[in-house]
Order: sequence, then C-alpha cells, then structure tokens
Amino acid sequence: MVRVGVDGRIQEEFLVDFPKDVEIVRIPEGISEPIEIDFWIPPFARKNSQDTFRMLRGVKVVQSILAGVDWILPWLPKDITLCDGQGVHDVMVSEWVLAAILTSLKRFYVYRDQQHRKEWRGAGEPGDTVLHVGEQYQVLGDDLAGKTVLIVGYGSIGKAIEARLKPFEVNVLRIARTARTEPEVSTVGDLHRLLPDADIVVVIVPMTPKTKGMIGIQEIALMKRGALLVNAARGPVVVTEVLVEALEESRIFAALDVTDPEPPPQGHPLWNAPHCIITPHVASSTPALLHRAYRLAADQVRRFAGGEPLQNVVAEDGY
Repeated sequence: MVRVGVDGRIQEEFLVDFPKDVEIVRIPEGISEPIEIDFWIPPFARKNSQDTFRMLRGVKVVQSILAGVDWILPWLPKDITLCDGQGVHDVMVSEWVLAAILTSLKRFYVYRDQQHRKEWRGAGEPGDTVLHVGEQYQVLGDDLAGKTVLIVGYGSIGKAIEARLKPFEVNVLRIARTARTEPEVSTVGDLHRLLPDADIVVVIVPMTPKTKGMIGIQEIALMKRGALLVNAARGPVVVTEVLVEALEESRIFAALDVTDPEPPPQGHPLWNAPHCIITPHVASSTPALLHRAYRLAADQVRRFAGGEPLQNVVAEDGY
C-alpha cells in the first residue's frame, strides 16, 4: 500500500479526492521520530520542510503544492522525483496580475492616499506623473485597451494571464524557453528586441540561475518611459537597485508581489519608491488555493499508485 505523507494539520475536506486504497500518514510539526512514506506533500507553510524531510524514510516522490520549487531544490536528493504545482496557481496569480495592472493604470493607489488625506484632486498632487492631453487637460489614469503587454514566461500562468487580458483589447507578446507558433511565442533571446514595444511587462518566470537578474540595467533601460513592470515571479528575477533608480527617476511604474530582499528591511528605498505598489507575496493567497493544490496531489498519488507517468516532473534546470 502506498503511504502518502501530508501535513498533520490539514483538514479532512482537502483529502476527500485521494484514492481509498492508499494510506494517509499525517506528519506532525516538529517530527521527532523517523516515519516511512512513499509519497510526500510538503506543507504550504514550508519553513520547516527541510527539517521534516530529514526524518522521512523511503520517499520516492515529493509533490510541491507551490508553482516554484527553488526553495526545495538545494536540499532534495537528486534521486527523488520532484513535481511542482503547475496549474494550481493559474487562476489566483492571473487575477492578481490583472488587478495589479488595472490598479496601476488607473492610479487607485494615488487616490487611496488622497482619500486618507481627505483630498479631492483628479490630477493627483505635485510629484505624481500626470498624462497631458492637449495644453489644458491632464489626467493620472490611463486605459488598458490598446496597450501592448509582454508576458515573460509563457507557461500555464502566462496563458491564464493572456486569457484574462483578452477582453481588454490588448496586443500580447509572449516569451518562453522555446519558440512556438499558434500563438506566436518568442524565446528569451528576443527579450531585448521586444521590450521597447511593450507598455506593460509581466514577469512570471520560475526562479533559476538563468532567470536571476534577467530584468536588470539593460532591460529596464530598454523599456518605454512610463511603461509598467509587473513582477509576480520571484524577487531576484528583477535587480532591485536598478528598479528603484528607475522608479525614483519616474522612468517606469511597477507592481510587485515579490521583492528582493523579501521582505525589504525597514528603511529600504523600495518601501517609499514612487510609482510602485507592493503586495506581500500574496498573489496565490485565496481560499481556493489548498482545494486546487490537494486535488492535483490526489491525482498525482493516483498516478503513482497505478504506475502511470506523473505530471509536472521538475527537470534538471529547475522547472
């Protein structure tokens, strides 16, 4: 019988889809004695996962419920099959990206600050970047319709982002590891060519040695003045010092769910950088997350128990 290790605190409602002929083994927090399992689902709150793994025996498969596995790769033995949570986060992250884009373009954060100060200013205040229409009319907000959006990392989340952008009549450019057609997808080698065409750049790549710092001084310099950079990937994908400089010079806007360092320490310039909104790595934090994650895990357990190929197997390059 396949023994499946799960977080000892997980409620039964999340386990109803698991095959009945497997044994669910609840692993307590602060495990003190070795436990034999075949298939391990690390908890969502992953801080102690490495310590927990040291007490597990017989593990053949680790199924992460997170899309990114950069946190587990450094310590997981190479002979254990690692699967990521691809597909689990599509809805949540793509909705966050859409909300971040609209919030940034419509400058809701500026009006929220004005509301707290009990101010009524349709064009913002000194220091805000305004858009001039003719000689007399100036506005803060902009339209999403007609914009060109570059999605850097056209995987399952990237596709979900495009689906949610489609009703807004945008032009979408796509970048992935390999070129494709129908729809047209360019390679990372085309990033510099495509950046100057984009009004909005959405970064949704996995964290690997190749993606660390991929949005740096050259890339931000190639972006249009006034373009929006959205980072829903990992903080180190964007070079923070370069980003802060561009924000302080009012060259670009930014919407960040992740930062480097994360969180920024007290006094870090990113906290007060203009034209920037930050959320604390919560793009996937909705009530549906665990339901979707454990449905995926249940299907993977069924495949493993039946000798079928697993999905979302992480390759040597980290995704």
